[in-house]
Parts: sequence; structure tokens; C-alpha cells
Amino acid sequence: MRIGIVCPYSFDVPGGVQNHVVDLAEALIGLGHEVSVLAPADEDSPLPPYVTAAGRSVPLPYNGSVARVTFGPVSTARVRRWIARGDFDVLHVHEPLTLSLSLLAVLSARGPVVATFHTAITRSRALTAAQGLLQLVLERITGRIAVSALARKVQVEHLDGGAVEIPNGVAVAKFAGVAPLPGLPGECGPGTGGTIGFLGRFTESRKGFAILRDAFVALARQRPGLRLLVAGPGERDELYDYFPPDLHDRVTFLGLVSEPDKARMLRSVHVYVAPNTGGESFGMILTEAMAAGAAVVASDLDAFRRVLDGGRAGELFPNGDAAALQRVLGALLDDPARRAELVACADQVVAAYDWPVVARRVLEVYAAAIEATDGRVMDQEWAGLG
Repeated sequence: MRIGIVCPYSFDVPGGVQNHVVDLAEALIGLGHEVSVLAPADEDSPLPPYVTAAGRSVPLPYNGSVARVTFGPVSTARVRRWIARGDFDVLHVHEPLTLSLSLLAVLSARGPVVATFHTAITRSRALTAAQGLLQLVLERITGRIAVSALARKVQVEHLDGGAVEIPNGVAVAKFAGVAPLPGLPGECGPGTGGTIGFLGRFTESRKGFAILRDAFVALARQRPGLRLLVAGPGERDELYDYFPPDLHDRVTFLGLVSEPDKARMLRSVHVYVAPNTGGESFGMILTEAMAAGAAVVASDLDAFRRVLDGGRAGELFPNGDAAALQRVLGALLDDPARRAELVACADQVVAAYDWPVVARRVLEVYAAAIEATDGRVMDQEWAGLG
């Protein structure tokens, strides 16, 4: 099958959707399919051979964060050329309700279109002001995928249609088979040390880092060997401003990490903490931490609860409650048997998220979309609306 995949967000900046697109493409290629990906990126950016750069991106506020997207007449022309050259059996776009390449691809497509919705918001502000365009995009989509129950609920209740729920995948072998960072995770037992991990933009309030900071500071006073490992964008000095000076030597900042180094980072902690306060429709980092063999503690967001199988595969604490997080972490660090129990359960849970398993489910949606169009091509009037 010839498959075209469109990523709305820039490959020059790491992100969950970008990682999803890369992993899906590689899983489909591994299953014998021909795949081409179109994404915003500078022409000289180092990209996988199956990715076509669509030019520089611009920042756009989206879902409480900032996404880097590409849009406009030049982008439209590039999308159309890529689609024409690809002669795809199916076009798979991600987040088509942002002003992005995905939206342009939907409007330019002349065959079956599958769309994946990653977030649980109904639409962008710009599209809210352009109801006609929104409706046109939705009508052009042949099959819909939602990465979570919450994202699917939005489809049903707000976007006049259902969606097949297929979760984000995780390349289990990439996380399980790597070595930890030198000297980590160290010893961990009752009242002793332990290494806690956090990955994300620590300055972004909805990531909940301040909650973890408060819990860590309190625990560090009781556990002289406790360490915190932080990865993600930001400045080292700004991170250390969050902590009392006497704890700086127990906080390690890795900065932005590559995918291989992210796997090593997750293999280097006893407990991974996701203290996010909202805006999450799935919880990709949870599946990655589980695949890496870390015990997981997360705020009790609905999306996180679902990924952690209601708390069987990881501990949950009340959203925003630093004192509760401190208690949960302290108990878990003191209980190696409980950590091992969580990790064993997580191994079973995360197997369902392994990319070859997820990719086969996506292929079923492709087949249904192709069958629904019955080989018909959209008329030229539609194709000219991009």
C-alpha cells in the first residue's frame, strides 16, 4: 500500500505528534508498506529518508502550548505537488483542525483521507471563526481515529461523527533494551536514596512541575540520597531557581534529549512522575516510562487513569496535591516489592501499545476508508479549494 502521512507540527522541534508520526511510519514500513511523510521543516534539517520537508514553520498558540506549523499559499502548492507525486492509496493526516499542512492536505486530497485527532479540544480559535472551512474539512475526511476515549468523545459530541479509538503506540524494544545513564539509578530502599524522573517543559504550568518540586523538596529533607533527573527544554539556571541552593547538587538537568537519550533517561529512574494538571488526552510519556521499566506515578487525570489501567500499572495521586504526591512517592520509594509489582503489570499493559500492534489497527482503518470510497476520486471542484 502507498501511504501518505501529514504531520502538522515542525520536525525542527521535538513533540509527541511528531514522534507518533515517525514511529507509525517506521512501523508501517516494517510491515512492508511504502510510506512518505510531509512535515514542516527547514530544507537543510536532518530528516529520515521518508520525510519531505515542507518549509519553515511559524509559532501558533494551541492547547495551552505553542505549536510550530506551516500554512499559506506556498505551503498549499507544496502539499499539492507532494500528493500528486505520491499517488497514494490513502492519505493519513494528523490534527486536521489546526491551521496546518494537515488541513491543506485534506482540502487538496482526491482520494480516501484518514484523520487522527490527538487532542481533546474541539477546534482552534481561527477555525471557530471560519465555520464553513471547518465543515468542509470534516466532510472531506473518510475515516477518523482518536488516540483516547476523551478525544473520541469530542468527535461524537462536538464534531458530528464517531472515531475509532486507537492509542498512541510505543516502540517497546527501543526503551526496554537500552542502558541507563552512568551511575544511575543508584540505590533505593527504605529511608535511603532513589532517583525520580520528569520529562517536559518545566516552565509550562499544566505540566505540573511545581507540584513535583514541592514534593521532592519535602522528601529530600527526609532522604539524603534522593535525586531528581529532569529532561526537556529550558535553561539550567531557571530550573535551579525552583530549588533551595542546598539541593542543587541533587537535581540533574539533561536539557533537550534525543529519542535514544530519552530512553536512557527513563531507564535511569526508579520512579517516573507525571504531575500534569490538565490538557492531556492520552499520556504518551507514561507508556514510554512503562516500556523502560520505571514505576510510574501520575496525577489522576482521566487520560492517565486509562493508560495506567485504573491504577494497576502505576500509582495515581489527586491532581495538584503536592502533599499527596509526597506521600505516594515516599511509600513507593520505600517499597521495592510494590515497585516491582507495578512494573510487572505495566509490562503487560504496555504490550498492547507496541507499535506493530497499533499499526495493524491503523491499517484496518485505511482499508475501511479505501473501501468506503470504492476507488472514487473527489471531483476537481473539491481539489481546487485548497
